Amino acid sequence: MKGAVMTKQKNYKRTLIACYLGFVTQAISANFAPLLFVTFTKTYEIGFEKIALIPLVFYLTQLLIDLAATKFADKIGYRACVISSQVLSAAGLVLMAILPELLPVPFVGILISVVLYAMGSGLVEVLVSPIVEACPFENKDGMMSLLHSFYCWGAVGVILGSTLFFALFGVENWKILTVIWALIPLINAFNFISCPIERLIEDGEGMHTRQLLRLPLFWLLILLMVCAGASEASMAQWASAFTESAMGVSKTVGDLAGPCLFAVFMGISRILYGKLSEKLDLTKTMLACGILCVICYLMASLSAIPVIGLAGCALCGVSVGIMWPGTISISSQKCPKGGTAMFAFLALAGDLGATVSPTMVGAISNVFDGSLKTGLLVATAFPMMLILGLIILRWKFNKTPKSMQELREMGPKD
Repeated sequence: MKGAVMTKQKNYKRTLIACYLGFVTQAISANFAPLLFVTFTKTYEIGFEKIALIPLVFYLTQLLIDLAATKFADKIGYRACVISSQVLSAAGLVLMAILPELLPVPFVGILISVVLYAMGSGLVEVLVSPIVEACPFENKDGMMSLLHSFYCWGAVGVILGSTLFFALFGVENWKILTVIWALIPLINAFNFISCPIERLIEDGEGMHTRQLLRLPLFWLLILLMVCAGASEASMAQWASAFTESAMGVSKTVGDLAGPCLFAVFMGISRILYGKLSEKLDLTKTMLACGILCVICYLMASLSAIPVIGLAGCALCGVSVGIMWPGTISISSQKCPKGGTAMFAFLALAGDLGATVSPTMVGAISNVFDGSLKTGLLVATAFPMMLILGLIILRWKFNKTPKSMQELREMGPKD
């Protein structure tokens, strides 16, 4: 009885706010540096072949952190790890404004900074979802969708905020803006210090990595997450270039009408599902979104009318909105003892899909004489595979296990 009273006294809304800002921090880490690529080339005389290494280093570092977190997150504890994520993100952003001026090779300073805030971003990806999942909230599906919408709003905020700052004060003052953005994770570190954080599962009750890897269900969930990340990133990463080529607009307009509009629609999708989730079946909703995603990719890649292509690009944000958080929610329901290791592997799978798919679209486009539409047409395979995976999930794994024994019975027999 005393424990129940203590739980009621804890303010989990503070935990939720800290997690929201955690995803805003991740959006800053992923979206701010690309806005400075041209500035880096002019200021530090860095060639575009080196600039291309910045997103590669960012995503590879994040992938490595996702993988490493399967081993250390539970041992160190959620609080220490998530506070570190904010400190690393703030440090990386601040150092990006300082190190290029201090080191003999400015590009090395930029890469060191990128590695630091990419480590923070990876920890956010792994930890924030299980922290919210462990809170005693009702309607976890809706809460997870709403949580992930803050990455979208963070992306919109950093694009619009940076564009406005550069218009008012000049892009040459980018270092000041970098430090301003760093204040968000720095302040949020104190939020995570003081907010209540629960363990997802008690010690000894979770599944070991080896047990997870033996479950066919786990590999199906991994497939869904790869396809979710790929379906989102294939369009998101090429939205600006697609808008420029399809609509014949400038780079600035392309950035705003492409990635920004995509992120807005994705955020709206996640908020709407967060509000309506109690009335909707998650798997059926994801199936509908998968079908809409296929239609959007076909609109963008096959339509000869620019406005229809742009509509396909924007509406794709609606269709992919719940794929990532929805897969996390389904995984929590179907594999309740998966623990932090499962969330880390899901983050790894999603990031892997998001890393490989845009590169694949670009490579295929180059083979076909720079035809971005051809690359996007091939990328339609990702939402199609997601639809197939969801059908198999409903057909083969419709039952939600209520115990470790039932979960083991879903795996291979010895």
